[in-house]
Amino acid sequence: MRFAPAFGIALMLPAFAQAQQQPAPQPPAPQPPSAWEQLPHMQLERQFAGPLQDTVIQRWRDPVDGTVCYIYLPITAPHTPPTASGYVQYGASTIGSISCAAAARPAAASPTNPPAKK
Repeated sequence: MRFAPAFGIALMLPAFAQAQQQPAPQPPAPQPPSAWEQLPHMQLERQFAGPLQDTVIQRWRDPVDGTVCYIYLPITAPHTPPTASGYVQYGASTIGSISCAAAARPAAASPTNPPAKK
């Protein structure tokens, strides 16, 4: 039984060599753009300090119809790393509020409202 320990080591070597020859895992393939990335964007017109520290109020305009929206939000908001679908999750906390108004339309000239003279 002098050779028993050497025999056991010889049996483990092929498995060890095979484990080291396994290819390295491939990095995940880049994900296609999400639907969110393909949506149209509003135009940020202005940003104001919010009423609470580390909050802001932003004025955004829809470039198509001129609608103006004011968004109140914190400067930072914790979220998860991107999920398999590419989206992040903000959890149950409220991260902001929004208020929108249709664009102001110029008043039509009428007999009761004549145009201004130059």
